Amino acid sequence: MARLTTVPTSAVLLGIAGLIPFVGFAALSVSGSDGGLGTIGLSPRTILSAYGAVIASFLGGIRWGVAAARGAGWPDYVLAIVPSLLAWAALAAPAPWDLRMLGALVLVWGLVDQDLARRGMVPNWMSRLRLALSAVAGLSLLVAA
Repeated sequence: MARLTTVPTSAVLLGIAGLIPFVGFAALSVSGSDGGLGTIGLSPRTILSAYGAVIASFLGGIRWGVAAARGAGWPDYVLAIVPSLLAWAALAAPAPWDLRMLGALVLVWGLVDQDLARRGMVPNWMSRLRLALSAVAGLSLLVAA
């Protein structure tokens, strides 16, 4: 695989867009405002937890897709299902442990996936972008916890 070092603009812009719900709903949760969501029976914290679980599952999907595309073995496929299982468990955990689990998961997974670039399975830029996005998302979840 080409060892691209320049991050594609589309990946940066879409990555930043994916952080908007993390930062926005974490800010609402910390502020104590429900942003009008209470009128429909929701809270920023509930939405943040659900979004965090979805994104954690997406992170596992990245590894699964890379494993499939690059002919990886069992270890990568097994590792790929871990974020979904842990995110599912986090949704069943009481507050504040749900967001703490999700925040830790997203932060740790940014580090776990660093091996993909070292092994030549993804471009170098992806590892750097993942670290930055995982840091903001994970810290948002932890701050809201």
